[in-house]
Amino acid sequence: MCGNNMSLPLLKEAATVSGSEKETAAVIFLHGLGDTGQGWADTMTEFQLPHVKYIFPHAPRIPVTLNLKSVMPAWFDLMGLTPDCPEDESGIKKAADNIKAIIEHEAKNGIPPNRIMLGGFSQGGALSLYTALTCQHQLGGVVALSCWLPLHKSFPSASSGNRNLPILQCHGEMDAMIPVQFGAMTAEMLKSLVDPKMITFKTYPGLSHSSSHQEMEAVKEFIEKHLPRI
Repeated sequence: MCGNNMSLPLLKEAATVSGSEKETAAVIFLHGLGDTGQGWADTMTEFQLPHVKYIFPHAPRIPVTLNLKSVMPAWFDLMGLTPDCPEDESGIKKAADNIKAIIEHEAKNGIPPNRIMLGGFSQGGALSLYTALTCQHQLGGVVALSCWLPLHKSFPSASSGNRNLPILQCHGEMDAMIPVQFGAMTAEMLKSLVDPKMITFKTYPGLSHSSSHQEMEAVKEFIEKHLPRI
């Protein structure tokens, strides 16, 4: 198994954007800290593909150390936003298992894992990278926006060894929250875990810790390339 059934409430409550024809692929997209899936569902509607099902789970509300223990939607606890900060190892692994259970559910319902793509923004992008790299299945790809690789010191031993994983990493050059240098460091590390030819790292001048129309066009092209109509 790539996950357990504990996460299915995540799927039950998720925002979804259905395809306009037979759904032969799926994208599971994870929002950032303090957000919900609905905003990304609204954004992705403009960039959707007719044969792709989009799933936008909502993170549980938990106390976040970085924000003075304020309770907010978060995939796992955050102690800081630098590469040497302590990390919530158990929370990250539990969150990854919950996303893997959604992958299993979709696979049982007819969409094979190699037609399922993970994606996310900021903390959600970080979780999508970790989940895809540790999942026993070969997934269709990862869209990692303005993020980093959690528990990076556990790699390469934590990796499931799927070296043919397409990864699109995008980062704003004016990101003050997760500096673009962290994104570049992540891209370099990913080249040691998957075939470097599978990694695309795009940066966007003037873009802060957010997304843009230009970036979302690149996301749509990536999804279209790796989850083509069949």
